[in-house]
Amino acid sequence: MSQYSHILLAADFNQESEEVSARAAALKDTFSATLSIIHVLEPISIAYGGEFPVDLGDLHKELEKQAESQLKELGAQLGVPPERQYLEVGITEKEILRVGKEKHVDLIVMGSHGRHGLALLLGSTANAVLHHAEIDVLAVRIKKSK
Repeated sequence: MSQYSHILLAADFNQESEEVSARAAALKDTFSATLSIIHVLEPISIAYGGEFPVDLGDLHKELEKQAESQLKELGAQLGVPPERQYLEVGITEKEILRVGKEKHVDLIVMGSHGRHGLALLLGSTANAVLHHAEIDVLAVRIKKSK
C-alpha cells in the first residue's frame, strides 16, 4: 500500500457516515496524514409547473446552514481545522474531484452503497469518482440496515 500524505473524506452526513469517517480517521492515523473533509450540496433544481414561481433561495440557504453546522461538528470530532473543511455547491463527483486535485489529495475516502439493478445502470457518486479520479479512491461499503 502506498504512503498517503493527504486524505480527503467525502462526507454525505447520512446515517452510515460514521463508518466512513472512522475509516478515514484510521487511515489518517496509520499514515500520519493530513485529513480534509468535503461535503457537496447539489443545486436545487426542482421545477414547479403553473404560473407561480417558487423561490428556492431560502430553502437552499437553510440547507447550506445545516450542512455548515454538520461539517463543523464532524471536523471537530476528527480534529480537522476549518481551513480544511470544504462546503461546495455543484455536481457532487465533480466537486470532490476538483477539490481533491486543487488541494493535492492523494486518497479520497467515501461511502458506497453497492447498488444493483437500475441504480447501478444510472451510476452513483462513488462510481463516478472511482472512474474519473486520477488518485486512489477508497469506497467504504455501506451495509444495508436490517
